[in-house]
Amino acid sequence: MIRNIIFDFGAVLLDWDPRHLYVPYFGDAAKAEWFLTEICPYSWNTEADAGRLTAEMTEERVAMFPEWEKEIRMYYGRWIEMMGGQIPGMEALVRDLKARGYGLYGLTNWSRETFPLVRDRYPVLGLLDGMVVSGEEMTAKPGPDLYRILLERYGLQADECVFIDDNPANTAGGEAVGIRGLVFRDADQVRLALDNLLLERSDAESFGGNAPRH
Repeated sequence: MIRNIIFDFGAVLLDWDPRHLYVPYFGDAAKAEWFLTEICPYSWNTEADAGRLTAEMTEERVAMFPEWEKEIRMYYGRWIEMMGGQIPGMEALVRDLKARGYGLYGLTNWSRETFPLVRDRYPVLGLLDGMVVSGEEMTAKPGPDLYRILLERYGLQADECVFIDDNPANTAGGEAVGIRGLVFRDADQVRLALDNLLLERSDAESFGGNAPRH
């Protein structure tokens, strides 16, 4: 029986994208893409997600690419400009799930330094019953430890949980510890996927039916 729904944050509940900052800055989407591939790639940001200090990371990167110092320092200096709004349709979905009695949790790869900037900024996060942030735990998805921390902290059973993430590697990481995974594309797709999953697990006659309370 599914009792708990676990959400990734970036690209699932919240629109975080460095292009929001760099495309207007460069005035050229192709140049911004090059910069975010060659100078400040996503793999670099994942070091902050795993707990590294952004100041340390920035100085290291500036030393590697001194000709891009201004733009590198913008990455965390103007980080909030990378945030868009909530992902369309997701607050409504989370509210529907909450009204039907599901436990709602967050499991995100996010820097411990930047997450406080958004924690109280978006209403959808306030609907959650709990959350685990990788940077605060010094370990990140898709390794098993972050999933286990969430389960243990909130007393959840893996086989009673579904985890929604836009990255298939992260849903696979959850499945490795027994959590059913759904790969996110948009709110309509994940709503339908949840409906089908709940029917499959005989949790409710339909997504709009009576779900179990935890």
